[in-house]
Amino acid sequence: MAGRVAGKGIVITGAGSGMGRAFALGLAREGAFVGVLDLDRAKADAVVAEILAESGSAVALSADVSKRDQVVAALDAFLEHAGHLDVLFNNAGFNKPLHLLDVTEENWHAIMDVNALGTLIGIQEGARRMIPNGGGKIINTSSIAGRQGYPSFAPYCASKFAVNALTQAAARGLAEHNITCNAFAPGVVATPLWITLDRDLMDIGDSQVPGQATAEFSEGILRGHAAEPEEILGTALYLASSDSDYLTGQVIMIDGGMVLI
Repeated sequence: MAGRVAGKGIVITGAGSGMGRAFALGLAREGAFVGVLDLDRAKADAVVAEILAESGSAVALSADVSKRDQVVAALDAFLEHAGHLDVLFNNAGFNKPLHLLDVTEENWHAIMDVNALGTLIGIQEGARRMIPNGGGKIINTSSIAGRQGYPSFAPYCASKFAVNALTQAAARGLAEHNITCNAFAPGVVATPLWITLDRDLMDIGDSQVPGQATAEFSEGILRGHAAEPEEILGTALYLASSDSDYLTGQVIMIDGGMVLI
């Protein structure tokens, strides 16, 4: 199949829904063999079924990205199917908002373990499988919350600032192995994460009715609407393709103009 990532082996974490699902479908259409990795194996299986129905190539994988042994097993399983890992998207993440003074150690560790430690483990284990193949691309999901702090998202913001730092550290540390590392930073995206976030913000009193928090966050978007996952796909495809070969250590804002830096 011809395409901008034809023949590449690409693993996407958190690919059972939202942006990860859109990336998996889009990259498969562009010729990649896609590893659809999700904590929920049933969701990964469903996305793989969608890809196969379009005559694409994919395999379902499951792992808790904060557990190294599970990540190792999933990536090794992918290599058994694809033969090589060319691109890894560290996309899995979650948020559980609490007011700043209510943040607990449990809340902090839960978010940091998945979003920050999970990204570090992904970078390390992805690189270990790319180096023998002569290089590759690592792509991390950051956020507008990695550019500024929000009082009800303190651990989440810290985790995404950490993603930005890990992206720069990996770009410098892996350059000698022909591995680039970049990130992209969305704002409000119409995904299950934001649906849950909207409900959670109601629960802590930051909003009163369903949809209010999402609407209020979206007011500052210069493009005038919250993103659909497919509107982020072009950036993901650029970062996964040879078009971005000279780019490394960067965080691309893809937020419709919410944060201007």
